[in-house]
Amino acid sequence: MAGFPLDPMLSKMIVASDKYKCSDEVISIAAMLSVGNSIFYSPNGEQVHADHARMSFHTGNVGDHIALMNVYNSWRETNYSTQWSYENYVQVRSMRRARDIRDQLERLLERVEIELTGCPNDLQAIKKAITSGFFSHSARLQNYGSYRTVKHPRIVHIHPSSGLADNFPRWVVYHEVVLTTKEYMRNVTELKPEWLVEIAPHYYQMKDIKDA
Repeated sequence: MAGFPLDPMLSKMIVASDKYKCSDEVISIAAMLSVGNSIFYSPNGEQVHADHARMSFHTGNVGDHIALMNVYNSWRETNYSTQWSYENYVQVRSMRRARDIRDQLERLLERVEIELTGCPNDLQAIKKAITSGFFSHSARLQNYGSYRTVKHPRIVHIHPSSGLADNFPRWVVYHEVVLTTKEYMRNVTELKPEWLVEIAPHYYQMKDIKDA
């Protein structure tokens, strides 16, 4: 993983994508996450339209990571159109930065002999690769819509900008926690709790995921 100029969790996610045969999708997700939270913008007076455009990438409650992949894929399908970015309230500069990072990651895959493989319709495989990177960032739904992190317990909430903010999945992994009025999980994906034991048996035991 030392070959990847990324956060260790993102690097682990990319390495795991080889096992799940979804490296093409995962490097897009990693590139988008590396850009930060500057993908979408909302001009004055256009918030409703901007929110609608953003949520269109979340169709099927796929989670924030896969929604980011959908954004990148849609942009790529238009041959990286600037007009598409404007119409979808997406920052052109951020997307170009994500493309540069993704190109670099694709070259690194070749260097470390990870085959570029795609499984665009196997969302479970993609989610398992995400979980492989972020297994230590797992949380479980509590009463009243809050979440409790599984290890080193703390109370957190899904960030309002998340596509899952109103869905309250029982188990999630998240990219990071930010503190504003509450501790919010940013970039959230639903998972099955048994994946935690399957993917990280050194970190989780069955007792960690059993219903209380």
